Amino acid sequence: MTIALRWQSLPGRALPAEQLGHLASLCLKLEVGTYPKPGLVSHVDNGAHRDMDAALLCLSAETLMPFFTELAAAGAEGAGMNRLRPIGVAAERAMLTATHGVNTHRGAIFGLGLLCAATGYRNAVGVRKSLGRLVSERWGDDILSGPVSLRSHGAMAARRYGAGGARVEAAAGFPSVYDIALPALHAARELAPHDEEAVRVQTCMRLIAEVIDTNLLHRGGPEGLRFAQASASSFLAAGGVGSSEWRRRAADIHQVFVSRHLSPGGSADLLAMALFVDRLEV
Repeated sequence: MTIALRWQSLPGRALPAEQLGHLASLCLKLEVGTYPKPGLVSHVDNGAHRDMDAALLCLSAETLMPFFTELAAAGAEGAGMNRLRPIGVAAERAMLTATHGVNTHRGAIFGLGLLCAATGYRNAVGVRKSLGRLVSERWGDDILSGPVSLRSHGAMAARRYGAGGARVEAAAGFPSVYDIALPALHAARELAPHDEEAVRVQTCMRLIAEVIDTNLLHRGGPEGLRFAQASASSFLAAGGVGSSEWRRRAADIHQVFVSRHLSPGGSADLLAMALFVDRLEV
């Protein structure tokens, strides 16, 4: 984690575009390097996925780094969605080329990409607003009125079940990041002050418990979503990572998710976004 140590030595929040690209990529790798996360790929196993592993996800994160940098630079120049969207499309194309067609980070390209653009804009103009609020104010209307992905499993589930999905989340300023993930992240550091992996597990569980994850809807329908939320809620109610047996209990939940082919990919993306925002808005 040499890059992380270098960032820690930088003063303030105003990282240049290239460093923002590195930070976004690192946040994706930190999500991969978290275990046990129910049903999700990690450095330990592939979760409920047969088409990807940790190495592929890290390759994807590396591939996306220059595009996150470009989005941050475009945001600093005041770009609208008509400029940001083609960068995101190019990022997705590069991702699919690198992964031989596997969708590793489509949702993260969208969410983290917008946060990178908002950070670039905030750094350039010096406004004191949250990144989520800037995304909503600057691009919210265009996000909602823009083209809808027909290929994304999350988007298909959102249409089928009437869930909000990533577009509504972004246009509203990422409430799942600000109202769920960040408070969970900060509270978890009180429970496990010397274990950032545990902090990430706790935050991921909180997201699974409270977010209508369209990836879970795609894989398991409403019943699968309810099961996932109940499982994560029971983990938290029993003390979460503050419990002495938390790793075993989280691993057991993980294995049940795998057996049911459930993977909360939306919550994984939100975890990475929360890590990014946490680094820039503490």
